[in-house]
Amino acid sequence: MVVHALVREDGTVGGGELYEVAGLLGMTDQQVRLCVKRLEAEGRFTVEGRGRRAVLRLVGAAGPGVPLVPEVEFVRHAYRQDRGLEPWDGVWHAFAFAVPESARAARDALRDALTALGAAPVQGGLYVTPNAIGPYVRARAAELGLSGALSCLSTRDLAVGAATHPRTLAARLWPLPEIAARYESLHALAAGGTEPADGPVAGLAHAVALAAAFSAAMVPDPLLPPELLPRPWAGATARAAAAEAWDRLAAAAPAGGPRLFRLYGEALA
Repeated sequence: MVVHALVREDGTVGGGELYEVAGLLGMTDQQVRLCVKRLEAEGRFTVEGRGRRAVLRLVGAAGPGVPLVPEVEFVRHAYRQDRGLEPWDGVWHAFAFAVPESARAARDALRDALTALGAAPVQGGLYVTPNAIGPYVRARAAELGLSGALSCLSTRDLAVGAATHPRTLAARLWPLPEIAARYESLHALAAGGTEPADGPVAGLAHAVALAAAFSAAMVPDPLLPPELLPRPWAGATARAAAAEAWDRLAAAAPAGGPRLFRLYGEALA
C-alpha cells in the first residue's frame, strides 16, 4: 500500500523516499526490501538500482489503481449525503435469492456483492438496504448467471421482528458502533496532522496514514442516509476533518509528488 501510495505521476517511486516514509510508519528496512522484491517478482514494478538509491517503475502505461483510494463516485456520494444533497425517499430495497449448493461459488459472490454495496442480511438469502442499488445487483447477478434466482422488491413498509421505525431498523441491521469507531480513528488522525517544520517526508507519511484510515473507514461503510443515523454522525464529522487535512497536505506536498494527492483531490472535489 505504501509503495502504491508513493507512485508519482511519471509512474516512479524513489527508493530514498520509500524507505523514509516506511520508517516513519513503523516499518523496517527489511520489510521494505522484501516488499520491493515481491512486487518485482509479481511483475508489478521494475527496479533500477538498489536500496535507497533504487527507482521503482510501475509496469504498464497506467498501472493498477491505488488501493488507498475508494471509488470516486462512492466518496462523492458520501460528501453529498453529508451536505444534505441526497435525502432519503423512505424506500427500502430488498433482494432475495435461492441458489443451490452446486452453485455455491456464484452464490457467495452475489452475497459479497450485496454486502459490498451496503446491503444487510435480514435472514438467509434476504438482504435489504435504503439505497437504490438494484441496477448494480442485477448486473452482478447476470454476470454470475443467477438472474433467474434473484428477486427484487421495493417497499416503504419494512418490519424486522418488532422493529419498524427506520432508525431502529438501521441500528439493528448494521453495526453502527463499529462503523463509528473507525471514523473516530480517522477523525483523530486527521486532527493530529503535521507541521511544515516536520518536513516533506513527514507530510507524505501522514498522507499515507490518512489515506489508509480513510479507506478503512469508508470501504465497509454502507453509506446509510443521514435520516437513519445517530446525530451527530461520526462519519460526517470525520469526513469533514479528513477533507480539511487533505487540503493542508496537498498544499504542502512537493512538486511532482505522489499521484495520491491528485486522486484524492478528484475524489473530494
